[in-house]
Amino acid sequence: MSGVGPDPMDRGRFPVDPWRLVETGYNPDDLGLTETLFAVGNGYLGMRGNPEEGRPAFVHGTFINGYHETWPIRHAENAFGFARTGQTIVNVPDAKVMKIYVDDEPLTFGTADLEEYERSIDFRDGMLRRSLIWRTPSGKRVRINTTRVVSMTQRHLALLSVEVEMLHGDAPVVISSQLLNRQDGKDEYNLTRTAQGVGMDPRKAAAFEDRVLLPRMSYATEERMMLGFQTNRSGMTLAVAADHRISTTDSYETVVRAEDDKCKMVFRVDATEGTPLRIEKVVTYHSSRGVPVRELSDRCDRTLDRAHRIGVARLLEEQEEWFRTFWDAADVKITAAGGVHEDPTTAALQQAIRFNLFSLAQATGRADGLGVPAKGVTGSGYEGHYFWDTEVYVIPFLTYTQPQRARNTLHFRSVMLGAARDRAAELAASGALFPWRTINGEEASAYYAAGSAQVHIDADIAYALTKYVQAVGDQGFLIREGIDILVETARMWADLGFWRHNGVPSFHIHGVTGPDEYTTVVNNNLFTNVMARYNLEQAVAAVDLVRRRHPRDYAQMRARLKLDDGEVEEWARCAKGMHIPFDEGLGIHPQDDFFLEREVWDLPNTPQELRPLMLHYHPLVIYRFQVLKQADVVLALFLQGDRFSLEEKRADFEYYDPITTGDSTLSAVVQSIIAAEVGYHEAALRYFHDALYVDLMNLHGNTVDGMHVASTGGVWSALVFGFGGMRDHGNLNDGGTLSFDPRLPQPWGSLSFKVLWRGTRLEVRITEERIALLIKEGPGPVAVKIRGTSYVVRQDEPLVVELAHHGPRASGHVDEGPQVGGTRPDGSTITAAVPEPSLGPTTEELQIPFYQPEQL
Repeated sequence: MSGVGPDPMDRGRFPVDPWRLVETGYNPDDLGLTETLFAVGNGYLGMRGNPEEGRPAFVHGTFINGYHETWPIRHAENAFGFARTGQTIVNVPDAKVMKIYVDDEPLTFGTADLEEYERSIDFRDGMLRRSLIWRTPSGKRVRINTTRVVSMTQRHLALLSVEVEMLHGDAPVVISSQLLNRQDGKDEYNLTRTAQGVGMDPRKAAAFEDRVLLPRMSYATEERMMLGFQTNRSGMTLAVAADHRISTTDSYETVVRAEDDKCKMVFRVDATEGTPLRIEKVVTYHSSRGVPVRELSDRCDRTLDRAHRIGVARLLEEQEEWFRTFWDAADVKITAAGGVHEDPTTAALQQAIRFNLFSLAQATGRADGLGVPAKGVTGSGYEGHYFWDTEVYVIPFLTYTQPQRARNTLHFRSVMLGAARDRAAELAASGALFPWRTINGEEASAYYAAGSAQVHIDADIAYALTKYVQAVGDQGFLIREGIDILVETARMWADLGFWRHNGVPSFHIHGVTGPDEYTTVVNNNLFTNVMARYNLEQAVAAVDLVRRRHPRDYAQMRARLKLDDGEVEEWARCAKGMHIPFDEGLGIHPQDDFFLEREVWDLPNTPQELRPLMLHYHPLVIYRFQVLKQADVVLALFLQGDRFSLEEKRADFEYYDPITTGDSTLSAVVQSIIAAEVGYHEAALRYFHDALYVDLMNLHGNTVDGMHVASTGGVWSALVFGFGGMRDHGNLNDGGTLSFDPRLPQPWGSLSFKVLWRGTRLEVRITEERIALLIKEGPGPVAVKIRGTSYVVRQDEPLVVELAHHGPRASGHVDEGPQVGGTRPDGSTITAAVPEPSLGPTTEELQIPFYQPEQL
């Protein structure tokens, strides 16, 4: 089993630094990757790591969470209930541009003679810094330093600066600061074709045949410039404004210009040797689903006026304070085994861990009641949509480290409940069915088999909600919003499934797709059934809890939801009777009723040039085989681990791991967690490394489209749930219990992290010999279980428990080859094969015109 290893990065170009990602050499070959890695954002506003000078860029991008355009989805063969309205995040006007000219020569990366270069993003303050020395064509040397940060304390604010100093000789210096509509307009060189970057691929996000941003305002003065727009179809509005402050003792003049799609503020400076020139650019964005642009422009004015009163220096201090608070709650630390200090491999891992956690901060910090897009605000991948991975991979991190942000994200789902009720009715179901992918609450998945059929999203949301209430103790949220979600999703499951009476009555769910998108529209997908059971059980528990503890709220809830006791009793019966597939012959849980009837895909003998499978085989070819895009049954073993024995988990893991491609970035973290639990400690570490470097090493080849936010959340889960062995099983009635069964990797000397449990923050430190828990904040005490034994952590009394082992440890890895040779119930033998791709002539060889689909 090969993997990327613990430190696969080019350390000549990206040196190890525990608190920064640093680039010491410019390379035009991976612009798309580094634009994503060096993006800055706060969950509401994101700016890709494009150069201030505008060029070169692979994909320009400035994004506002939820700011989107709609378009009609055109199905070649339509049917009732298909998604009708597409939603795509908009590339909002670019305020990053601050072009630099010396002696009328532009600074352009790729052709400039750079004597020195360093770019870094600091995890401690969220600031992107760049420092360089440029030798101009006339031989003059110029030092240029730039900074860029999106504020965590002032949600709508971004702060940029550029410093220029002539090191040798005098020269006229021009800095052209711009607001630029790249979505519809021209680039900073007045060209349309490169407005969004040379790597802009219309296949990865919807391309529009009409203008997206309709001009509504444009003005520029020597103090301020502003643009205002409204989207053509969705009707959303936007305003962006910028103020500037120039500091220099040299003489200068300012020229301003305003057009529909561009504003410019040009500073012309007679720069003298040794005299620094500094320009601070303070930018604000405000957006709305329909507030007039004039109102948004007033908000921009207020934000910029307030920023001026506070001052840039104080704003940056607030930023550092915000991140200190974040890291105090969220940091995860590791050390090397054997007490080795300054171990380079461990230092590399620590840097990568913090990069992933920092990316979570940038994706969620100020989302404030919005969802968390799959790519955060670092790119347009997945069109800016929200998926199930927020609830399963991101909210657990927020729940135990930043509970207010978890609450905000769950509130966003509550706001969508009305649209989810409408969607359920459209699909002839009771209750509510949340969309598989969406921005505005409507289903936007045009491919129902791997989209709308993934109804497990209802249970995923219920799971995240229940875990939040259980860990935080926020019964107020449960009463006001959560109970409605639990009731309506339970109604959906009770209506979707049906009873079969074959001796013992059992409840079945047919025609669904689980997390594995290489197997679609099946009967009794194990993950779906297990999670639906949990959803139903927690709905029953929640109703009972509200009835017992909050009778007045209970009466209001019954009236509001038209709920009767018989309905709740039916949910309990459905949960108890839920069919959980199990094959006695193989001793495993089949992924669905007919999964084992398929032939097995022989992954070890599949050429790498045919991976990922989805890009080289028609879906129908893949659907005929036992092959997984990502963990499915294995994910159920993690999320519902108290419902499976250790032996069952190990058998299931050994069967499914060899046929799991990992073509999804959501898979490696789950495989790491279960591998650690069942004893495959080497595989657990290898999968962890694969997840840790998904974006840093561009392992899936699409980091250019933005960060894989769910994978970054999964990295935290792999550390805390996987190697830390933390679990939080239970239900809303009994409150659940925090438990630990550590699986420290052999190369590590220690693992430390903090978790918040009902108002008390615990610090957990695990070594080979012991686990120690200490109350860092909050009242305590906290009851915990460590390997089945109950303990209590009290104020000023650290709990230390000796560890005799770190679970079972199997030597080596899971067999790479799939399990074949077994016998199905019908007596047939399970075999493995690799389908042959087409070897016929290509369309080019046949001179057949390549079909270009109509633009959306």
